[in-house]
Amino acid sequence: MRGYGSLFLAICMSLIAASLGAVLHLALQMPLIEAALISLVLLFALLALEVSSARRRDRAEFADRFEGLARAAADIAREVGEMRHRVVALEKVPLPDLKSELDPLAREIASLAELVEDVAQSVATHEAMHAARPAAHEEVPPMQPAMPREPATYAPVPAPRPAHANGPLAGKAEDEIRAIVQQAIDAGRIELYLQPVVTLPQRKVRYYEALSRMRLADGTVIEAARFLPAARAAGLLPRIDEKLVHGCVQVVRRLAAKNREIGLFLNIAPETLIDRASFTEILGYLEANRALAPSLVLELPQSAYRALKPAELLSMSMLSERGFRFSLDRIQDFRLDPRGLHDRGIRFLKVPAELMLSKEAGAVGHIHPADLSDLLSRHGIELVADRIESESIVVDLLEMDVRFGQGYLFAQPRPVRAEALGIPELPLMRPAEQPVARTA
Repeated sequence: MRGYGSLFLAICMSLIAASLGAVLHLALQMPLIEAALISLVLLFALLALEVSSARRRDRAEFADRFEGLARAAADIAREVGEMRHRVVALEKVPLPDLKSELDPLAREIASLAELVEDVAQSVATHEAMHAARPAAHEEVPPMQPAMPREPATYAPVPAPRPAHANGPLAGKAEDEIRAIVQQAIDAGRIELYLQPVVTLPQRKVRYYEALSRMRLADGTVIEAARFLPAARAAGLLPRIDEKLVHGCVQVVRRLAAKNREIGLFLNIAPETLIDRASFTEILGYLEANRALAPSLVLELPQSAYRALKPAELLSMSMLSERGFRFSLDRIQDFRLDPRGLHDRGIRFLKVPAELMLSKEAGAVGHIHPADLSDLLSRHGIELVADRIESESIVVDLLEMDVRFGQGYLFAQPRPVRAEALGIPELPLMRPAEQPVARTA
């Protein structure tokens, strides 16, 4: 439409100039050449006036548009600032100390469970005595006391094996074990070991898993599965995780300086996610080292992940927003939701090799092990087979398209050298030949 308007104005200006020339020539008897020149001068004057007027209109239109954009940008900046203040305020809100609120209820439930077990034992004893009355001449075997249930343990190792009964902590009272663990934490004798995660079939080291060990005062090294239950009962897991996170960040810095493609897995206890003091310290430290987020993967057992409460999920979300990824280990079944796991920031799944190759694996979930790798990869999750201890297992896993493996077949856990932690000397680390029972 604007082009038609300009054409119409040009025609009108041409007609005006031609009319003026005709009047000068016919009415005023002016020579034709002079009349034509005057007509052209008038036409150029009208064109110049129109061009100048059009430029003024364009400047005014552009000025109005720019002013509107400036107002819109100011409004957006103000809204972004308000959102930033709200986010900062939300991040500063302390996490609810659910542990202190739930501890009384947990103790009451434990007491009720003990009473139920006592009643069950008494009923079983009476039933045995009643059944033995008709045959009084037969000797009734003594009733065996019910074995206490073993509590769920947190350990930064995949599927810990049972501890040896003749270990250094065997026969010690629970309070004594707690005191030993407390002393080891205070003295800095919680040590960091690394076990590689390799690519299959090339067996190139791609990740490491950080494992914890406790060194006693006499130099004996205790694996995690044997001291972490006492640490959990004493509420010491958040302090242990805090020290491990600091050490792992130092290790990741050293690894990144040599090869940015190598990452590190670190188990973190659910208790740490709701411990206000420890989680705030860990979050602040990881925030200061956000550049290392692609190389540090936080790990949770499958059973602990399924039992997470809203406060713990909020802590995971805060870490995920800062770029840190998560992994699930100690997988017990294949009842999985890959899309939901990806939305929660989980990018790795560690499955025991024996479960992957078990004939009954299809009965522990709706996903067949042979389809697991392809299904997870479509949702951005890597599958890692752990606890690999023979070459035949590797061959079977390759047929399932498993890309990563971990286990004693490739390497056993090794202590971290002092320089990797920025320590001038290494009073806490034992040499590689230090005997450690293979319970990890």
